[in-house]
Amino acid sequence: MWRTLFNEFFSDLGKQKLRSFLTLTAIAWGTLSVVLLLAFGRGLGTSMMEGMLGAGNQVIVVYGGQTSVNYEGLGIGRRISFTESDVELLQDAVPGIQYSSPQYGRWGAQLKTEDVTTNTFMEGVNPDFEIMRTMYPAAGGRFINDRDVNEMRRVLFLGDEIAVRLFGEEDPVGQQVMLDNTPFTVVGVMKPKMQTSMNNGPDADRAIIPHTTFRNMYGNRNIGSMLIRPQDPSLQEEIKAGIVNIMSSKYNFDPADEQAMPMWDFIEMEEMNQKVAMGLEIFLFTVGFFTLMIAGVGVANIMFVVVKERTREIGVKIAVGARKVHIITQFIFESLFISFLGGGLGILISTAIVFGVSSMNLEGGAGDFLGNPEISQLAVVVTVGVLGLIGLLAGIFPAIKAARVDPVESLRYE
Repeated sequence: MWRTLFNEFFSDLGKQKLRSFLTLTAIAWGTLSVVLLLAFGRGLGTSMMEGMLGAGNQVIVVYGGQTSVNYEGLGIGRRISFTESDVELLQDAVPGIQYSSPQYGRWGAQLKTEDVTTNTFMEGVNPDFEIMRTMYPAAGGRFINDRDVNEMRRVLFLGDEIAVRLFGEEDPVGQQVMLDNTPFTVVGVMKPKMQTSMNNGPDADRAIIPHTTFRNMYGNRNIGSMLIRPQDPSLQEEIKAGIVNIMSSKYNFDPADEQAMPMWDFIEMEEMNQKVAMGLEIFLFTVGFFTLMIAGVGVANIMFVVVKERTREIGVKIAVGARKVHIITQFIFESLFISFLGGGLGILISTAIVFGVSSMNLEGGAGDFLGNPEISQLAVVVTVGVLGLIGLLAGIFPAIKAARVDPVESLRYE
């Protein structure tokens, strides 16, 4: 039975070479559009997420602000500032905090080598900062460690761009830099990373020193902000509530006063980014789906032509005892075969294109935002499902028409 179906199918294709070719091309093009749109949409979504994580990985940044409501006899506009001890307090008192760091900041810090002088934004932090801000060192270097903090060492971690500005093609690790006229040793340089969200400039143009060294050099009593990362993102709201309760109690401000202690929540940003990426994929799939549907019209058209040209043959089959279900199955099979054949070609071509683009390793400019296109298993499964639906819908109506052929009338058909 299956051999007969295949023989008849390819015989029909041979009789309508041009129409069959155009139909297969339309299906392949529609499939190519769906798969490529989803692949590049997934790559764009991934690069957007990577760029956001470049500024902070599941981090909650807690800033000191100003009170905006009266509280227990204390007026509006009172400044709230935190200290290093507050970070230790939160780490010990709030369950679920995995990483934390104080964060000092200083604009206009001067970095000087023998040949180059430049200014940048410099921060004083602890070792947890590396993970929370995804500032991982390139090969041969390291981030600041606990010993650097405890001994107030004059060590410096540089962003990749400022390292090139200071040292050119030389390896900066182990070399000396004058930071505001104080000698520091470079212990590491950040791996290049994509960063689409930032405060006080990109990390690539930043200098990092231990927070104890910063305090000792500049005499700051208050930190600029506190960085907190939960053990699990699901603990986000509980941890934020715990931070508010402890800090509002210590510094006497209304827990509901958001301006007294603003927070920048990267976990919320990540969730929003995921929703945007999902919406983008749905939109791109919708565009590709309608392209495939147009191709499905071509499949339906060729099937109606096949039914018309084989009216006498169908009538003879029915007259000699062929059941209607066999006639319907035959035409639906042919419609599905056309859809899957064209779809298979489209998937193969799109896979080759995605592989070629990925192997080009585009970097810089639009290439950074385009990311690496990725064909997900879900995209292939959904596309195959859509092809099956199109093949079924394109074949079922011509098949029903064929099954209703009157054997007597069909013999008179010219």
